[in-house]
Amino acid sequence: MQYLYILLVLLVSGGLLYWINTSFDHKKYKNIVLIGLWSFSALFFYKIVNEFWLGPKNFESVKEVRFQKVIKKLTDIRDSELAFRSINGQFEDNWDSLVKFIEVDSFTLTQRRDSSVIDKELTKRYGGVKTYKDIIIVDTLGFVSVRDSLFGDDNRYTSMMFVPYAKDKNTMFELRSGSIEQNSMDIPVFEAKIKKSVILYDQDKNLMLTENLVQGVNGVNGNALRVGSMDEVNTNGNWPKNYRKKE
Repeated sequence: MQYLYILLVLLVSGGLLYWINTSFDHKKYKNIVLIGLWSFSALFFYKIVNEFWLGPKNFESVKEVRFQKVIKKLTDIRDSELAFRSINGQFEDNWDSLVKFIEVDSFTLTQRRDSSVIDKELTKRYGGVKTYKDIIIVDTLGFVSVRDSLFGDDNRYTSMMFVPYAKDKNTMFELRSGSIEQNSMDIPVFEAKIKKSVILYDQDKNLMLTENLVQGVNGVNGNALRVGSMDEVNTNGNWPKNYRKKE
């Protein structure tokens, strides 16, 4: 429809210019009308260029910068959730609890080694002939804090819940956790997400609608950026490799 509208305006403008140049006799008004039409044509040409070239180009540039920042936050959230599960056996959907966990909990450093011990039952069965069995010994080597392991001296985890570039600076990612049944087992799952429209709230609405319909290997599919899933066992993000390379 937009293309038809543009073609119609161009035809009308061209027709008026031709008519004025060939049939309009009053020189005084002829020059005024010509200036007006040429000005309108220049303005309309700028609108076309902005709509179909500059607009989408600027939108893509803004989108890439903002998506990169959001993806870094989602990556931190995923790493924090995986650390929480490794210690507590489940995921967390409360931001305060997740931040507190990072600040106070620690990973246990262990070392596994093979060994063997006398199998008393078999030794007795074989009339006292010493019989051995293999075992695995797990030694505790020490502890390292979750904060030091994931973030070092950086305290960005304290604000990882806030969405970059949102109109309201207090906007948070939607965070959910739970479990799904798989092979007769309850498997912990989580999901953190934010709608694209929140990140790109100040961009062209038509381009935003098109972005929400993206489906392909080189784009962020769907209307939101997300990591994890509440429907399947998946802790990946929905962004493509070309974004991950720049994390």
